[in-house]
Amino acid sequence: MATRLESELEIKPVDYVSRIEEFLKSFRDENHRFKYREKIRRMILEDRYDVEIEFNDIISFDSSLADFILNNPDDALKHFSDAIKRIVELEYPEYLEKYDKFIPRFKDVPNIVRIREIRSVYIGKLVAIEGVVVRSTPPKQKIVQAVFVHEPCGNEITVTVKDDIVEKPAICPYCNKTTGFRLLEEKSIYVDFQRLVVQEKPEEVPSGQLPRSIEVDVVGPLVDVARPGDRVCIVGILRLRSQKSSRKTKSLYDVYVDANNIIVSQRPLEEIEITPEDEARIRELAKDPMIKRKIVASIAPGIFGMWDIKEAIALLLFGGVPKILPDGTRIRGDIHVLIIGDPGTAKSQLLQYVARIAPRAVYTTGRGSTAAGLTAAVVREKGTGEYYLEAGALVLADGGVACIDEIDKMREEDRVAIHEAMEQQTVSIAKAGIVARLNARTAILAAGNPKYGRYMPTRSITENVNLPPTILSRFDLIFVLRDVPNIEKDRALAKHIAEVHGLPDRVKPPIDPEMLRKYIAYARKYIKPRLSIEAKKLIEEFFVEMRRKSLEAPEAPIAITARQLEALIRLAEAHAKMALRDVVTAEDAAQAIRLMKSMLESVGIDVESGEVDVDVIMTGKPKSKREKMILLEEIIRELSEAEGCAKIKAILNRARQRGLDDRSVEEMLSRMKREGVIYEVREGCFALVT
Repeated sequence: MATRLESELEIKPVDYVSRIEEFLKSFRDENHRFKYREKIRRMILEDRYDVEIEFNDIISFDSSLADFILNNPDDALKHFSDAIKRIVELEYPEYLEKYDKFIPRFKDVPNIVRIREIRSVYIGKLVAIEGVVVRSTPPKQKIVQAVFVHEPCGNEITVTVKDDIVEKPAICPYCNKTTGFRLLEEKSIYVDFQRLVVQEKPEEVPSGQLPRSIEVDVVGPLVDVARPGDRVCIVGILRLRSQKSSRKTKSLYDVYVDANNIIVSQRPLEEIEITPEDEARIRELAKDPMIKRKIVASIAPGIFGMWDIKEAIALLLFGGVPKILPDGTRIRGDIHVLIIGDPGTAKSQLLQYVARIAPRAVYTTGRGSTAAGLTAAVVREKGTGEYYLEAGALVLADGGVACIDEIDKMREEDRVAIHEAMEQQTVSIAKAGIVARLNARTAILAAGNPKYGRYMPTRSITENVNLPPTILSRFDLIFVLRDVPNIEKDRALAKHIAEVHGLPDRVKPPIDPEMLRKYIAYARKYIKPRLSIEAKKLIEEFFVEMRRKSLEAPEAPIAITARQLEALIRLAEAHAKMALRDVVTAEDAAQAIRLMKSMLESVGIDVESGEVDVDVIMTGKPKSKREKMILLEEIIRELSEAEGCAKIKAILNRARQRGLDDRSVEEMLSRMKREGVIYEVREGCFALVT
């Protein structure tokens, strides 16, 4: 009986060799064509040595063969290589002179293992892991066959290299000596090599835990297929890497994936599975005439009021339509929203909610973020001294939402890093010889506190917020949350909070959070609305009308710019997406205009003249203040021409005569000095920088 079992085990691998060859030769697709024979012919035409094989085809052909591949991938790869070789020999024998080894690239492997759940049982098995590439080394050349010359006898010995270390032969097979070996680098065989670090997707990391990662070794054509920030599915064999010390081999090992195939996720929202039943439910929801109100009401239902802000957040989650022009210029479709508010107005709670509900989101705070942490960093590994490119929060949130809390607490040099990500939606880096450009197609929802603790309505937005105009101007919508006592509102707020704490089940959103997440993902993936003629006309008329006010009087400030016009179009498109419509209607445009007007009238107001002046947001200086600064420059020029420099006392006297108050003059002087417009010749005496 034992002999019979042994003989069966001996036959089994041969059996699988013939089954693999039969699969490659005979498997037909739905059009009854020989699928893999065609693929092998294409491989020869394209001068490659790898063939992509869909695992579902193997399962439908022979499930026991699929199990054999999953459990014995090294043997399976060898058998596949031999089988492809035999088919190539029949089709085009001359091709074997160029390549003597062929690689099957497996796709759609069912054995998907989460990085957090990788254990020793998977070692040596074929697995598929999903995650985000956070680091990648530059491509290198790795020895796979080292050729040594034994100098005492002059013979050459070939050694196959498996690990990272090339070991010399223990003994010369020709003269039995153990020393005198020298590596012949020019005769050795190399392959292109790259090491990646793949991390769990941010949305899959359990709260309160650090994200886990795994190293991936990539060789040959797979090098440079994925770059930091890309979401990937990696098929490969789980192997062990020993932590060797100088004297002993340690008992602890690291696991890594020896990559067989890398599939880069092209669509940002592929991770969310939407079943046909879900799609039917989503389409049914979209038919409801009150769908927009229901979506807005489902945004953070535990927070009282804030209808406009919740509507803006809903629009941010759905987003506009990105466009790529014929010349390659990309116009962003993502909507950026900034919330500035007094302490205790639930800003952080709103951001936390969005981080949970958005199909792909990253939450971070300004206080705990650096420029490198937000964009990308070049990291040097201690062990090897190699430089890695590591993706930051905005790159990881590519195709989703980046929630930045306490943005005002960021250091000035760190804030500058997000300029490019907000408008161009890329992150460029040039450090330590690594020059790269990564995608950061993300919507930004940011929150911050006023500079003086509470928002002061007598001061402009730039004076209230510790943010430069270059960042403020990139936000499509800016909201100010003020904590103003009001008996009716306070009573309703107290009642709502008491209800939330007493009976949490009563605060139930009209749309379940999981369904809302799928609804958003579906809309972002499939709905690309176009502006109707009516919507175009309405937006054009609003823009022209706002600009006309600036023409009517020579002193009138500019009320709106092209940047706000683009924001209006994005908001209107997002409104149409909420109802799953392919056309942006006049109603959508009207809603977008209402939100934009609301923003301009709250934060784009010149507090001195009381008029809407977009320069408050765009440059940080309203027209009235800019004119005062020009007047002050003239005063300093006149005084310094007469006396060599302008004394503070003389400046104040001359300014009073021209209608400027002492407080604003002192403020402007300190600002002009800070901006490098004037300098102090001696104490209390100023001159213009020429």
